[in-house]
Amino acid sequence: MNIKSPEAFRTISEVSKDLSLPQHVLRFWETKFVQIKPIKRGGGRRYYRPEDIELLKGIKYLLYNDGYTIRGVQKVIKENGTKKIILKNYLNNDFTLSGDGNINPINQNKVSNSLISESKRKKLMNVMNDLVELKKKLKQSE
Repeated sequence: MNIKSPEAFRTISEVSKDLSLPQHVLRFWETKFVQIKPIKRGGGRRYYRPEDIELLKGIKYLLYNDGYTIRGVQKVIKENGTKKIILKNYLNNDFTLSGDGNINPINQNKVSNSLISESKRKKLMNVMNDLVELKKKLKQSE
Protein backbone atom coordinates (compact mmCIF):
# COMPACT_ATOMS: atom_id res chain seq x y z
CA MET A 1 0.00 0.00 0.00
CA ASN A 2 1.26 3.45 -0.88
CA ILE A 3 1.66 5.72 2.17
CA LYS A 4 0.85 9.37 1.51
CA SER A 5 2.70 12.31 2.94
CA PRO A 6 0.95 14.31 5.70
CA GLU A 7 0.44 17.19 3.23
CA ALA A 8 -1.33 15.02 0.63
CA PHE A 9 -5.02 15.40 -0.08
CA ARG A 10 -7.24 12.51 1.03
CA THR A 11 -10.36 11.02 -0.51
CA ILE A 12 -13.55 10.73 1.48
CA SER A 13 -12.99 6.99 1.86
CA GLU A 14 -9.52 7.57 3.34
CA VAL A 15 -10.81 10.23 5.73
CA SER A 16 -13.75 8.05 6.68
CA LYS A 17 -11.44 5.17 7.51
CA ASP A 18 -8.93 7.35 9.41
CA LEU A 19 -11.64 8.97 11.54
CA SER A 20 -13.75 5.82 11.92
CA LEU A 21 -16.78 7.66 10.62
CA PRO A 22 -19.16 6.66 7.83
CA GLN A 23 -18.84 8.67 4.62
CA HIS A 24 -22.43 9.88 4.90
CA VAL A 25 -21.57 11.52 8.24
CA LEU A 26 -18.73 13.47 6.60
CA ARG A 27 -21.07 14.59 3.81
CA PHE A 28 -23.68 15.60 6.39
CA TRP A 29 -21.12 17.60 8.37
CA GLU A 30 -20.23 19.48 5.16
CA THR A 31 -23.82 20.73 5.10
CA LYS A 32 -23.73 21.78 8.76
CA PHE A 33 -20.24 23.30 8.93
CA VAL A 34 -19.44 25.68 6.11
CA GLN A 35 -15.80 25.65 7.23
CA ILE A 36 -15.38 22.11 5.86
CA LYS A 37 -14.67 22.67 2.19
CA PRO A 38 -13.17 19.66 0.42
CA ILE A 39 -12.08 20.24 -3.14
CA LYS A 40 -14.45 18.56 -5.56
CA ARG A 41 -13.15 17.20 -8.83
CA GLY A 42 -14.85 15.64 -11.81
CA GLY A 43 -17.83 13.53 -10.90
CA GLY A 44 -18.08 15.24 -7.51
CA ARG A 45 -15.15 13.31 -6.03
CA ARG A 46 -14.04 14.96 -2.77
CA TYR A 47 -10.44 15.65 -1.78
CA TYR A 48 -9.81 16.78 1.80
CA ARG A 49 -6.88 19.04 2.65
CA PRO A 50 -4.90 18.35 5.86
CA GLU A 51 -6.59 21.41 7.47
CA ASP A 52 -10.02 19.95 6.65
CA ILE A 53 -9.06 16.67 8.29
CA GLU A 54 -7.79 18.39 11.43
CA LEU A 55 -11.03 20.37 11.65
CA LEU A 56 -13.05 17.16 11.20
CA LYS A 57 -11.06 15.55 14.03
CA GLY A 58 -11.80 18.54 16.26
CA ILE A 59 -15.51 18.47 15.41
CA LYS A 60 -15.63 14.73 16.06
CA TYR A 61 -13.95 15.23 19.43
CA LEU A 62 -16.41 17.94 20.46
CA LEU A 63 -19.42 15.88 19.36
CA TYR A 64 -18.40 12.46 20.60
CA ASN A 65 -16.12 13.17 23.56
CA ASP A 66 -17.28 16.51 24.95
CA GLY A 67 -20.96 15.85 24.25
CA TYR A 68 -21.66 18.95 22.16
CA THR A 69 -24.58 19.08 19.77
CA ILE A 70 -24.07 20.16 16.18
CA ARG A 71 -25.55 23.54 17.07
CA GLY A 72 -23.17 23.74 20.03
CA VAL A 73 -20.14 23.05 17.83
CA GLN A 74 -21.37 25.67 15.35
CA LYS A 75 -21.52 28.15 18.21
CA VAL A 76 -18.01 27.23 19.37
CA ILE A 77 -16.68 27.74 15.84
CA LYS A 78 -18.49 31.06 15.54
CA GLU A 79 -17.14 32.32 18.88
CA ASN A 80 -13.61 30.87 18.76
CA GLY A 81 -12.85 30.09 15.14
CA THR A 82 -11.61 26.86 13.63
CA LYS A 83 -8.02 27.23 14.85
CA LYS A 84 -9.17 26.80 18.45
CA ILE A 85 -10.95 23.54 17.58
CA ILE A 86 -7.92 22.22 15.73
CA LEU A 87 -5.70 23.16 18.68
CA LYS A 88 -8.10 21.52 21.15
CA ASN A 89 -7.95 18.32 19.11
CA TYR A 90 -4.14 18.45 19.12
CA LEU A 91 -3.93 19.02 22.86
CA ASN A 92 -6.33 16.15 23.57
CA ASN A 93 -4.01 13.71 21.83
CA ASP A 94 -1.61 13.79 24.79
CA PHE A 95 -2.42 10.18 25.65
CA THR A 96 -1.82 8.61 22.27
CA LEU A 97 -0.11 5.25 22.32
CA SER A 98 3.14 4.32 20.65
CA GLY A 99 3.40 1.17 18.53
CA ASP A 100 4.38 -0.99 21.53
CA GLY A 101 1.19 -0.07 23.41
CA ASN A 102 2.87 2.26 25.91
CA ILE A 103 2.36 5.97 26.26
CA ASN A 104 4.30 7.85 23.60
CA PRO A 105 7.30 9.51 25.35
CA ILE A 106 6.95 12.68 23.26
CA ASN A 107 3.38 13.09 24.43
CA GLN A 108 4.38 12.08 27.95
CA ASN A 109 6.61 15.18 28.09
CA LYS A 110 3.68 17.38 27.05
CA VAL A 111 1.62 15.96 29.89
CA SER A 112 4.36 16.47 32.46
CA ASN A 113 4.73 20.09 31.39
CA SER A 114 1.03 20.74 31.89
CA LEU A 115 -0.68 21.92 35.04
CA ILE A 116 -1.17 18.54 36.72
CA SER A 117 1.14 17.55 39.56
CA GLU A 118 3.84 14.95 39.05
CA SER A 119 2.19 12.47 41.41
CA LYS A 120 -1.16 12.75 39.62
CA ARG A 121 0.59 12.38 36.28
CA LYS A 122 2.30 9.18 37.45
CA LYS A 123 -1.00 7.77 38.71
CA LEU A 124 -2.67 8.56 35.38
CA MET A 125 0.18 6.97 33.45
CA ASN A 126 -0.08 3.81 35.59
CA VAL A 127 -3.83 3.61 35.01
CA MET A 128 -3.35 4.16 31.29
CA ASN A 129 -0.70 1.44 31.06
CA ASP A 130 -2.96 -0.93 33.05
CA LEU A 131 -5.78 -0.27 30.59
CA VAL A 132 -3.46 -0.96 27.66
CA GLU A 133 -2.45 -4.28 29.23
CA LEU A 134 -6.10 -5.22 29.78
CA LYS A 135 -6.88 -4.37 26.18
CA LYS A 136 -4.05 -6.65 25.00
CA LYS A 137 -5.36 -9.50 27.17
CA LEU A 138 -8.88 -9.04 25.81
CA LYS A 139 -7.61 -9.15 22.23
CA GLN A 140 -5.63 -12.33 22.97
CA SER A 141 -8.69 -14.07 24.40
CA GLU A 142 -10.85 -13.36 21.33
